[in-house]
Amino acid sequence: MTEPRDVLITGIGLVSSLGEGIGAHLDAFARGPGLQPNIKTEGFEPYFVHGLPAIDWSKQIAKKGDLRQMETWQKLGTYSAGLALEDAGIPMDEAVRAEIDMIVAAGGGERDASVDAMVMDRARGPNDPEKVINETLSTELRPTLFLAQLSNLLAGNISIVHKVTGSSRTFMGEEAAGISALYSARARIASGQSEICLVGSAFSAERKDLILNFDLAELMLKDEWRPVFARTGDRQGIAVGSVGAFLVLESPEHAAARSAKAYARLVSALGDRGRRDLEKTAGRFADLLPKPTASMDEVLVLSGATGLSEITGVERKVLAELLAGAPVRAYGSVLGHSFEAQMPAGVALAAGALSRGMAIPPFDTGEERPSEAAPRQAVVTSIGHLHGEGVCLVETIEGGRP
Repeated sequence: MTEPRDVLITGIGLVSSLGEGIGAHLDAFARGPGLQPNIKTEGFEPYFVHGLPAIDWSKQIAKKGDLRQMETWQKLGTYSAGLALEDAGIPMDEAVRAEIDMIVAAGGGERDASVDAMVMDRARGPNDPEKVINETLSTELRPTLFLAQLSNLLAGNISIVHKVTGSSRTFMGEEAAGISALYSARARIASGQSEICLVGSAFSAERKDLILNFDLAELMLKDEWRPVFARTGDRQGIAVGSVGAFLVLESPEHAAARSAKAYARLVSALGDRGRRDLEKTAGRFADLLPKPTASMDEVLVLSGATGLSEITGVERKVLAELLAGAPVRAYGSVLGHSFEAQMPAGVALAAGALSRGMAIPPFDTGEERPSEAAPRQAVVTSIGHLHGEGVCLVETIEGGRP
């Protein structure tokens, strides 16, 4: 049986409330306690949203016609995918990009909030609301909005804009989708089924329809903002964050053939799911955790914890038992929680930190302990708000990108 191949991370495209590009994120982290999350409250009270800064979408999406038919979720994903391809040094050559496979984790598209409001307003009075609703929808909805509800439209836009026309797969299922996308991409390259793959996701947080859905499920953090690990008791919940996170994964042979340097090695990407019984979830999560070969002070744990106190408590307890001594950073404190994009964002941050040899300062000085040792391995976790558990192991490589 052929030994599995290494899987290298050769490109990172990351956009969040902190800016764009892995370098900008690491530079922000280097400020330590001086780093302030970019949180929007106006128009979203009593909730907290890690919203996007101003972005010139045309830098990665040149055609105005392409931009017009995309909502923010699609723009964010297509833009960050372009950043990853550019960062990996892959030319805009259709023959070259036709060899790139693509795996995307996606939600179900976006709604036209103004039309939703119009429908509800017009349907209040008449005796025949169904007729009014149908007439309004048939005259007010633009035809492309029906397509926008398709989860694989993000992959389609990336193919059109960036000419990535190899095989394409889309996973749905919130945090579990991001875990599955990374698992699948890594497994394909390790087994020899693929040489190079673009994998990732995007989540647009500034959507009042989604915020309403999450609040009806009693998931949202309200009134007082706190870092993830400080959300306990009745001060728990999710602060959503807009994030686009894409990675270029590559076999060593393919990377060497084009003289590409890697940030880090993606050693493993594992996931599981089952009933959200806290004891059983703890057992599944413990089984996923790797046994790092580096000393614990050289193992960085990047936790994608939601801020929901019960499940976050389970994760912290297991980490304290099995990875005792490793510094833990809940990156949702500074990026917000981005559902499908949560795990890809964590792996992007891990690869960047390992490549730079950066000991990331605590995001929460009350709950996270400092560490001065440069990390050699990173464990990235994601336990979904409703279901799904995932863990990735990333490690440094010799001669990698500075």
